[in-house]
Formats: sequence, structure tokens, C-alpha cells
Amino acid sequence: MITSDTTKTLARDKSPQMLAFVRLLRAHAAITRHLSAQLLGSHGLTLNDYEVLLHLSLAEERKLRRVDLAERVLLTASGITRLLDGLERAGYVEKGYCTYDARVTYAILTEPGLEKLREAAQTHIAGVNELLGENLGETQLSLLATLLAQVPGVDPDAASCSPE
Repeated sequence: MITSDTTKTLARDKSPQMLAFVRLLRAHAAITRHLSAQLLGSHGLTLNDYEVLLHLSLAEERKLRRVDLAERVLLTASGITRLLDGLERAGYVEKGYCTYDARVTYAILTEPGLEKLREAAQTHIAGVNELLGENLGETQLSLLATLLAQVPGVDPDAASCSPE
């Protein structure tokens, strides 16, 4: 039996926070789909591949513990393993081992991986500029960046999609 309380619970939440949340999710999905298609078509990389290569390029000695890399790109341990396996087969990343702790392994960006990232960065940055820069003005983009930095868990210092 449906009561008035159940009906209220099922009613659409039209609050500003729900509207912002839904639009943020849809914008993320649309942007991710577009940028992934560009990178895959032009460079054979997924957006996750690009992000992994980027994080490695910015890390000291161009290497990160695999577990830290998984956390940075929001993948599970098995997800990062599958992704890195493909990048290793392509020669863009190699596996490194810790000399004092056998449980620790590293992902290390190779020279061909860095070169691939540099090539893909041009496409990626052009895609971001196309999607955002051509549709929003500087003031709007600055406001958007400021607002998104307020969301808990967002690193306000993460400001580049370019290697090194």
C-alpha cells in the first residue's frame, strides 16, 4: 500500500544540490566519452591510460607504487593491474620492484611512454579546450574551477593535464 510518506519519498528531489549533482554527473560522462573517443582514435589510449601516464610523468623518478597509482586514478587493485598490463605490453610502462620490501611493486614510465604521453597531450588539451574553452568564458571557467575545488576530496592543486 502506498502511503503519502512513500509518495513524498518517491517524488523527484528538485533541490539545488540534487540539480548540481545530476548535472555534474552528466557533464562528467559527456566529457569523458568525448575525450576518450579522441584519445583512442588518435593515439590508441583510453582516458584512464592517459591519466596513468600523466601521473607517472609528474612523479619523482617517473615512478609510483602501483597501490598509490590506483588510488590516484580511482581504480581498484585489480583494475590498475589490468590497465598497467596493457601499458606494459605496449612498452609505455614497466614494472619495478622494491629492494627492501618484496610486497611493493612500482609502475615506471618508460621513454616511449613519455613520448606517447607528449603526443597524446596535444590531442587531450585541444579536446578540453574545445569542450570547455569554446563554450564557457574565462570568468565562467574560473568560477567553475573554484566551485569544484570546494567539493570534499577534490585536490585544489591538481591543475594540469600536461606531462612534466
